[in-house]
Amino acid sequence: MATNYSETMTIRGTLNKFGFMLLMLMGTAYYSWKEFAGGGNVNVLMWTGLIGGFVLALVIMFKKEWAPYLAPAYALLEGLFLGSISAMYNYAFATKAPDLIMNVVGLTFGVAIAMYLLYSFKIIKATERFKSIIMTATAGIAIFYLISMVLRMFGVHLAFLHEGSLMGIGFSLVVVAIAALNLILDFDMIEQASAAGAPKSMEWYGAFGLMVTIVWLYLEILRLLSKLSDRK
Repeated sequence: MATNYSETMTIRGTLNKFGFMLLMLMGTAYYSWKEFAGGGNVNVLMWTGLIGGFVLALVIMFKKEWAPYLAPAYALLEGLFLGSISAMYNYAFATKAPDLIMNVVGLTFGVAIAMYLLYSFKIIKATERFKSIIMTATAGIAIFYLISMVLRMFGVHLAFLHEGSLMGIGFSLVVVAIAALNLILDFDMIEQASAAGAPKSMEWYGAFGLMVTIVWLYLEILRLLSKLSDRK
């Protein structure tokens, strides 16, 4: 029986869906940004986007078949969060670094494109050893962030996570590097799933995974550049 390729996952289809989700994210981000610029309180938008996006991400990871319905909603919620927090950083660094957000956006896309080229030309290969190292490092960072949040609830603050000390900048550089290398895992997952003839709905899951990493990379670059700006 011939395979119906129109019903299987493709790289082009995945990237098209990622582009659609990116436009949705940019739309709600712009809305949050304008609300803040107009003097509005965007805390509700920020927390709605953060918590709602986190919940949807967990659901999608365990229910991949729901990605076609939940991935666009995830993009909308993340846009609310990123637009709000970006507007806050833009206001806070208006004097020290007036182009902070534009630099963060440019670096995020620049790093993403660089990772894609490194993967495409096989300069960085997603070997099993590479995947194991990056996944372990990512899990370690996630656990560390969780511990820092718990400590903060008890009044213990890890200053280097937020301040522009040499240790803080070094930590952020490492985390940015790990986030960037996670893109290699995303590209490999999309390529391998497409080659294996995964269901068409997996295009949404692949696009979702790519967006999660891009959002994380954006936030870590924002944290890094804000630390560097604090040293001026």
